[in-house]
Amino acid sequence: MGNGDFNYDLMSVLVLEDEFHIRKLIVRLLREIGFDSIYEVTDGIDGMKELLRVRPDLILCDIHMEPMGGLKFLETVRSLKTSEVANLPVIFLTADADVDTVLKAKELRVDGYITKPFSLAHLKIKIDTVLTEHAATSGD
Repeated sequence: MGNGDFNYDLMSVLVLEDEFHIRKLIVRLLREIGFDSIYEVTDGIDGMKELLRVRPDLILCDIHMEPMGGLKFLETVRSLKTSEVANLPVIFLTADADVDTVLKAKELRVDGYITKPFSLAHLKIKIDTVLTEHAATSGD
């Protein structure tokens, strides 16, 4: 599959974002890209429940959320026993470009990092890149 040839309408996305307006914006952008199945939660604890329930193809995650933030969520996902779930692609969406945060995210094998605010084009390019890399590494 070449870049941009994804059947977004057949894929599901889990969005973890505690700020209502930002979450709605992200969902709107995802719909414009072509995603139909979008699940929304406001923190990592609900994120884990949804993740195990819906097994999304992609996760977009804010870093700063209470009570469980993005780094803790990613750490929990990566430690799961089921490898298909543990290796799901995760993109952090954050206003935090702090070096320590970025390094910690990389250490936890985050698949992508987008700083807010971001455009539709930027989001789509990042999603395509991450899905392409993920397809390449998770080949049967």
